[in-house]
This record gives sequence, structure tokens and C-alpha cells, in this order.
Amino acid sequence: MFVDVHSHVLPSGDDGARTITDGLELCRGARERGTGVLYATPHVWPHLVLEPEREDEIRAAHGEMAASAAEFGLDLQLGYELTPAPALLDEDPARYRLGDLDAVLVELPFHEPLGLAEAVAEHIEAAGLVPVIAHPERAEVFMADPEAISHRYLERGWLLQVNSTSILGYHGPEREATAWLLLDRGLASLVASDGHRPARPPFLDDAYERVAGRCGVEFADSLFAGRALESVRGDGVDLAQRR
Repeated sequence: MFVDVHSHVLPSGDDGARTITDGLELCRGARERGTGVLYATPHVWPHLVLEPEREDEIRAAHGEMAASAAEFGLDLQLGYELTPAPALLDEDPARYRLGDLDAVLVELPFHEPLGLAEAVAEHIEAAGLVPVIAHPERAEVFMADPEAISHRYLERGWLLQVNSTSILGYHGPEREATAWLLLDRGLASLVASDGHRPARPPFLDDAYERVAGRCGVEFADSLFAGRALESVRGDGVDLAQRR
């Protein structure tokens, strides 16, 4: 059973699902393709912050969708994906936790230096939470020296989440090559879909087959079943056994 820690299936005003109906179709498709636990992670952008009204709307949509998803066997959790911004350094990162995990999803900037993103990750760390670094293989600065940066992050206990779409070449050959470097050298902690819409759905099965064929089933299982997340759960429950 797959555990997908990064998706945009919840209508939230970002570039993900537009309606609850659309989001539930994506959720149903994910369940049919092997996902048992799916985290909806609406974007928190500098220009689209989590104001109280937006947060209330997101939580209401999540409650409705989670109840419906449970009927077809999917555990739909709520979290957020943080785009680094100075204002985040003045907030309590616990507001953005991934469901009941002691972790927060934060992305690296695609074209800018990594300093602000690392400061946000350190802020998350200082709050007693674990940064989950979203799709580092898509960040230009990271791509220039992926091994050194990966080791630096992993030594701090941060988790590196690779996109299934990168593995499959959706984001271009350079990002695909960087994703495979992280996988081949055992530097990736998780694989997630970052699914947004029907043309880019929250599906993991094709990437799983690719990784299992190249790196072995046991290794693929650890990445796609969220084994790295067990260290940031207080109750010790195996996420993959929740559904």
C-alpha cells in the first residue's frame, strides 16, 4: 500500500483540484492504483498565504472529502506545502504539520538560492519537527551538486521527497537524471506524486514499477510505503497498514 505525502487534490485556491468533485475523482484514481494514505498539501505561497478564511475553507473541504474518501478505502490526511518566505520564520510551523506527523513539507525554490528555504527548514527543525524537502531534484541549485547537498540535509535528519513525475521524465531529462541519482545512491527518503490534476494525477504505480525494476522491490517498498515517516510518528503505527 502506497503512502503519498504530497498532493494537491484539495480545492484551496492554488493550482490543484478546482472542486471537491474533481478532487475526489483524483483520490479515487489514486486508491485504485494502490495508494492507501494520501496527504492533501495545499500550497502556501508568498502571494497565497494561509489566512483564517482560507484555512477554514480548506479544513471544511478536507472534512467532506476525507469522509467520502474513507468510503472507498482511502485515508485522506491534511497538510501543506510551504514555499519559502520570510514571514514563515515568524510563525509556528506546527500549523502546517502533515496530518498527525511531526513533520512539515517545504519545497526548494526552482531558480533561486537555497538560503531562505534552508532557514525555513531550520525554523521547522527548531520547533521540534522534521522538514520534508519536496522535490529537491527540480531545484537548479540542488541539481548542480545533489550529492553534497543531500548528505548535508540527511545528516540533519531532514527527509528528501522525490516526485514520481520526475522519475518518469515529466519534468525533463535533467530532473529525471537527478531523481535517479538520488534513488541509485540511496539518498531519497520518500517518493510522492505531487499530483495536481487529471493530466498530472496523484498516481504512484508506474513510478513504483520503474523503481522496483531497477533498484529492487524491497527498496521501492520502503520509499513508496513511507517507511521514513515512521520515525516522525508518535504512536509508531505503520502508515501502510492504516488502510
